[in-house]
Amino acid sequence: MASERQHRLAIVEFGRLLHGNGFVAATDGNLSVRLDENRLLVTPTYMSKGRMKPSDLVIVDLDGNRLEGKRNVSSEIGMHLLIYRLRPDVQGIVHAHPPTATGFAASGLDLNQPLVCEVVVGLGEIPLARYGTPGTPELARALEPLIPTHDALLMANHGVVTYGSTLENAYMKMETVEHFAHIALVAHLLGRAQPLGEKEVEKLWAVRHSYNSAGKCTPDTLVRRR
Repeated sequence: MASERQHRLAIVEFGRLLHGNGFVAATDGNLSVRLDENRLLVTPTYMSKGRMKPSDLVIVDLDGNRLEGKRNVSSEIGMHLLIYRLRPDVQGIVHAHPPTATGFAASGLDLNQPLVCEVVVGLGEIPLARYGTPGTPELARALEPLIPTHDALLMANHGVVTYGSTLENAYMKMETVEHFAHIALVAHLLGRAQPLGEKEVEKLWAVRHSYNSAGKCTPDTLVRRR
């Protein structure tokens, strides 16, 4: 099991990757890890994710109350608390605004079509949650129906949230979402998008299941997106 210091270093590292890859700008985005059954380690508000130090991070309880740290916790803490509550398997969460995927979200488009086999295996589908004002219960209500069955969500006119068994796993899912958004955009611009067929999706779903992927969307939902 990783120590608190290791978790702090990991959040700083993946925050720098988010910023360096252009997935966040200015003070956008937030990350968190589950330290234990009662505490979370979260990024602070109003701070560039590319310039954080381990000491800048904040420890909160499962009600979002600050337990340790000098800075104020991210305004999106409610979203993190909801995901950890609904998904006991989740140990790390990443929220960012990767440009292409966020462009889909701002256009009212999901990323559910089974266009790339690796994405079907790794994420299943990437649905679009309706708009909710950031940092409010309205956003939590918009996300709540989708969290138990998916590992990555587009948020209308907002961005992307991914979560997984580790912070690294959650970050890799964010990279996958943005990479797939690029591919989907090119396929649609070419006007020749060719979604995978039902049998192919079922085979990939079997592979996904064998990898013990956390999300529980079914192959039927993917086939219906063709």
